[in-house]
Amino acid sequence: MEKKDIEIRLVTTWPIDEIVQLYKAGSWWKDTYDKEGIPQLIQGSFAFAVAIEQKTGKSIGMGRVISDGVSDAYIQDLVVLPSYRGQNLGKKIVNTLIEFCVSKGILWIGLIAEPGSSQFYTSLGFKTMEQHIPMLYTMEK
Repeated sequence: MEKKDIEIRLVTTWPIDEIVQLYKAGSWWKDTYDKEGIPQLIQGSFAFAVAIEQKTGKSIGMGRVISDGVSDAYIQDLVVLPSYRGQNLGKKIVNTLIEFCVSKGILWIGLIAEPGSSQFYTSLGFKTMEQHIPMLYTMEK
């Protein structure tokens, strides 16, 4: 597949089942999630990008930014379907999201990288935040 056959587009809506398929490809979807929340998830994002195969019009990758639109931004949910990996689509999605943030004056852009993905992100200009520890609220005390 030629690169020109894939477009990265910022969207405010997208077919629910395609987004669920992408979340499943990233192993982030749980059976307890309600897919009817996907439209709100997309609309509530500061930016939501999809990689679209032009031939079929289907989404084959995605990523999003969460931000207040004024100061900080966080990239998350970056995924490309396994059969389309290795074509720099992830980089194109991230670069599209970064360009959008910068165009809005947001220059502090962070993310939490999955184990083994730091080289991917450092190639895009991200640096490890030494002395910082990512944390997650678990409702356990």
